[in-house]
Amino acid sequence: MNKGILFILIATLSFAIMNALVKSLIDLHPMQVVFFRAMGTFIFIFPYMLYRKVSIIGNHPKLLCVRAIVGFISLATFFMAIHLIPLGSAISIRYIGPIFGAILAFYFLKEQVNCWQWFSFLIAFAGVIILKGFDLRVSYYGLFLSITSAFFLGIVFVLIRYLATKEHYMTIINYFMVISILGSFAFIKHWRWPMDGEWYAVLSIGVFGLIGQVFMTRAFSLEEASVLAPFKYMEIVYALIMGLVFFSEGYTIFSFAGIVLIISGMILNVSVKKAKA
Repeated sequence: MNKGILFILIATLSFAIMNALVKSLIDLHPMQVVFFRAMGTFIFIFPYMLYRKVSIIGNHPKLLCVRAIVGFISLATFFMAIHLIPLGSAISIRYIGPIFGAILAFYFLKEQVNCWQWFSFLIAFAGVIILKGFDLRVSYYGLFLSITSAFFLGIVFVLIRYLATKEHYMTIINYFMVISILGSFAFIKHWRWPMDGEWYAVLSIGVFGLIGQVFMTRAFSLEEASVLAPFKYMEIVYALIMGLVFFSEGYTIFSFAGIVLIISGMILNVSVKKAKA
């Protein structure tokens, strides 16, 4: 198997496991879970950056902070959504993030968006509407949190696209982890000490998050993004299976159709962009 594809499959599986662990910690405040997610990655990459002499401050600290803040908002709202709605639904809705990224890039980076891309966006949004309309477990607040997470994720895509050639990728990740740790501290009065099996989950969240980021980065360094993009949606498949097995989250045919439309819209967008290139 192509190494890039293998690595992206490992990355998406790691992220899906991480998200399932987040959902299992429903009795902990979401911001406490954000803390463990960020700290679990920070304690590994920061010493490595010092060892490799990777810049901690970077060349554009203000922009790096903005990227980190919007990333923190996206992560926090996503973790909140996971606690409120089915795992597969939350991940599926968050995957419309590239739509917001493309629209923002269209306005701010002057990147072209053709009619087929706009059509793919409509397909994905239709999937969200169908998913919400036919799955009563998707509350309006949960939907709002998921879409908010997707919107800020779109901003992250635009900022990373701009920073990618100007900053080391570890510098970008490190800013994200530090801001997430500091931001989560603002809610420390709502935290409590993890109990028994919760410790295994909170410690594993950071580990699987790090594994996902490492393999995702390696995958995109070995293969073109247009080739790998469709395989990223395996995370939704993993999430649907884990939701069913561990949380008894079944789906009606209409809810499943909504998820399929979201995935189809995003894959069409990638295919159109690849053909255009």
